[in-house]
Amino acid sequence: MSNPTVARNLWAVAAALAAVYVLWGSTYLGIKIALESYPPLLLGAIRMSIAGLLMYVVLRLRGVPAPTPRQWRILWVLSIWMVLLSNGLVNVAEQEVSSGLAAIAVASMPLFAAAFSLLRREYPSRGEWIGLVVGFAGVLWLNAESSLTGSPKGMIALLIAPIAWAWGSIWSRGQPLPAPFMSAAGQMLCGSVWMALAALVFGERMHALPAVEATLALAHLIVFGSIVAFTAYIWLLHNVRPALATSYAYVNPPIAVLFGVLLIGERFTAHDLGAMAVILLGVVIITLSKARRR
Repeated sequence: MSNPTVARNLWAVAAALAAVYVLWGSTYLGIKIALESYPPLLLGAIRMSIAGLLMYVVLRLRGVPAPTPRQWRILWVLSIWMVLLSNGLVNVAEQEVSSGLAAIAVASMPLFAAAFSLLRREYPSRGEWIGLVVGFAGVLWLNAESSLTGSPKGMIALLIAPIAWAWGSIWSRGQPLPAPFMSAAGQMLCGSVWMALAALVFGERMHALPAVEATLALAHLIVFGSIVAFTAYIWLLHNVRPALATSYAYVNPPIAVLFGVLLIGERFTAHDLGAMAVILLGVVIITLSKARRR
């Protein structure tokens, strides 16, 4: 007879993976639609402030300790990389490039994370070196002659965003951060302030009432992108192997491309899709190599 506990755990893992794969994959399209009415940095500030505040209040009501002053200082620095320069620049890029292309570029994040690990004397295995070479070849190919070449601002933003996320991920290791969910809430709250300040500096303003579709997309980003999917990801990190938890990196791009094609008629060249395949191959090689080392 099957074990009910094992069955429940399998269903929980499947549900969490589905949330991370599909919901995070859908956020690129959600950003694209929301940008029709909201400026990019202001969009990020609104999204992160509401999501972060909701999570913070719920966690405090459940008895989770608030970050200490020292932890808040770390969260302020970390949110520059993990929120302002990652999410914020993806928003900026999607003003000029398709949602699917943004997802393809962001898929390079694990490559940069593996490279930054060298600074912690975490030297790649032979398989990981192969994955790095293959993946970075895909990044160069994507930035060489794809749709990104017609948008220098989008190309620069989509190069910096995954580097910032990867650097923040590596830098945060060993830092005295709060509990994972409180850390996420704190990063979103701090990051929303950075994005609001950046929006002010660059003169972003709301010039008209936002369209209903754009506001619904913003609500989707808040609830399903920033709260549900992120919570599912944190749960996965604590309940399954890291290789499985981080597999979203090579599932999100095809999901994002599919959403873009089916729902808003985005088009991709063979060059774009070929570069995606090479980047994802590199990420898969690195992920599998790390799994074998653990």
